[in-house]
Amino acid sequence: MLNQVADGVWVRQSEWVWSNTTVVETDAGLVLVDPGIRGSELEQLADDLDRLGIPVVAGFSTHPHFDHLLWHPRFGDVPRYATAANARIAGEARERAQAMAKETAPDIPLEPIALLTPLPEDHGPIPGEVIEHDAHAVGHAALLLADRGVLIAGDMLSDVLIPLLDRRRGEPPASYLASLDRLEEAARHVDVLIPGHGAVAGKPEIAARLAVDRAYLEAVARGEEPDDQRWGK
Repeated sequence: MLNQVADGVWVRQSEWVWSNTTVVETDAGLVLVDPGIRGSELEQLADDLDRLGIPVVAGFSTHPHFDHLLWHPRFGDVPRYATAANARIAGEARERAQAMAKETAPDIPLEPIALLTPLPEDHGPIPGEVIEHDAHAVGHAALLLADRGVLIAGDMLSDVLIPLLDRRRGEPPASYLASLDRLEEAARHVDVLIPGHGAVAGKPEIAARLAVDRAYLEAVARGEEPDDQRWGK
C-alpha cells in the first residue's frame, strides 16, 4: 500500500529488510525510486500506481546493489536513470545481481534487473537535486526534493540498519562521515527523510539519525565495538 508522506510523494515498504519504494509525482508523470522487492510486491505496487492513474515516466536507482536495481514490466518500458558510476557498475555486475535476486525472491522479474541509463546533464525527468557520493557503494546518490521538503537518502540514515561500509574496497569510516556531512546539509531543507530501509523520519528524528550514525562510525574508527542494536552487525 502506498502511503503519502509529502505533496506528490508516496512510499511503499517491502517485507524484505524494510525496503522502501518511493513514488514521486512530477509534471511529466511518476518517477519510481528503488522499486522492490519481491515479484508479488512489485505487482501490488503496479496496482497502486494504476489506481493513481498517472503514467510512470522514469525510474531512478540510488546505488548498484541488487535490491535497488529491480523493475517490473507493468511499470512500462521507460528509462531507469542512475549516476554514471552506478550505471557502469550495475551493468558490469548484472549477472551477479540477477543471481542474488533469484536467490532472494524467485518471483522477481530477472530480465529488467540493472538496465540503467546514466543521468543526462539536465537530469531529464528526475526531480530535485542529485547528491552523489561514494558512501556504502560507489555511485550512491540521494535525491533532495527541496520544494517538497523531502530527502530520499538511499541506503543511508536508517533506523533499522547500521552504516554498512563497503568492505570490498576498504571504505574508511572517515569517507562515510564526509558523505554524512553532505546529507546533513541537505537535510536542513527538509521535513521528511526517506531511507532505503526502515521507517520514514520526520523533522525531529532526522538529527537523531545523523547523530547515531556518526557515533557508530566514530567508534569503528577508534577500533571499538559500537553500542548499536540495529540490524546488520
